[in-house]
Amino acid sequence: MAALAPTSYSISQKALHWLMALLILFNLIFSDAMEEVAEVYERGEVPSADDLTFANIHAYVGIAVLCLGLLRLAIRLTRGAPPAPAEEPPLLQLAAKLAHGTFYALFFLIPLSGIGAYYFGNETAGFVHGGPLKALMWLLIAVHILALLVHQFYWKTPIATRMTRG
Repeated sequence: MAALAPTSYSISQKALHWLMALLILFNLIFSDAMEEVAEVYERGEVPSADDLTFANIHAYVGIAVLCLGLLRLAIRLTRGAPPAPAEEPPLLQLAAKLAHGTFYALFFLIPLSGIGAYYFGNETAGFVHGGPLKALMWLLIAVHILALLVHQFYWKTPIATRMTRG
């Protein structure tokens, strides 16, 4: 007998969603020190203590995102996720699945490429980390918010409550 899909996300799923959202936004917005440290090292100089401190905070937050992403994936694989609302067209349901899958991939690819760049000096990893992967994360966040607004105000589905209440 197949298990029924949950109608809402669990408290742990909600907590992980919002905690990871805050950590990811923090690192997307406050990455200047990391970029400065990379440039200083490229010139063969020693970074300032403040820049190094903030670069380390960026790295530790990224490692936290990686660990929380693993936990979040494990919970999602064992508990599942609520189904898409019936009002959502099948093509957009597929797009939502692809977007969520891409989010999960980025939860791992961005921190791992950052680790490769910061701890192992891999310039290609640094380029991918701060370039295409960062841009893709910003794009997905924007599309995620837009999709929420479409659900809330166009289709009038209470999809936001699955991640905020209940």
